[in-house]
Amino acid sequence: MESLASRRFFKELMDLLGSTVIVQTLDKRKFIGELTGYDPKTLSLCLSNVKTDSGETVHKVFISGQNVSEIMKTEKPIDLRSLARAIEKVFPNMVKLYEDARIIKVMDKITVTERGVEGRGPAADTVKKIFDDFIKEEKG
Repeated sequence: MESLASRRFFKELMDLLGSTVIVQTLDKRKFIGELTGYDPKTLSLCLSNVKTDSGETVHKVFISGQNVSEIMKTEKPIDLRSLARAIEKVFPNMVKLYEDARIIKVMDKITVTERGVEGRGPAADTVKKIFDDFIKEEKG
């Protein structure tokens, strides 16, 4: 039976998918790239659009889990609570924030995560505009 700590660990790792990370290996090499996959059994990683510590740029790197020393996220997480409030201004009483899952649901049909907006139609387009403006302002 999987422990709560183990489930939380893998949820945190899963949340890094699609993010830019720095991976340091046991032999002190560093790889900076987008985490595109991992093997939960071996903790082996797949990075895309990778820059190595020697300055080389490569399309894809697979790193054995036995060789991984550290995984560091370089991007600051989005303040989903503030984003939910911004969406709520346009869609009053139609926004639910699930902080543990790091998901915002709008009208029970549009899903917002740090990666973007999932949904179709005019409402989803409006939510995407709010999301894009929010991200631009946070990075601004």
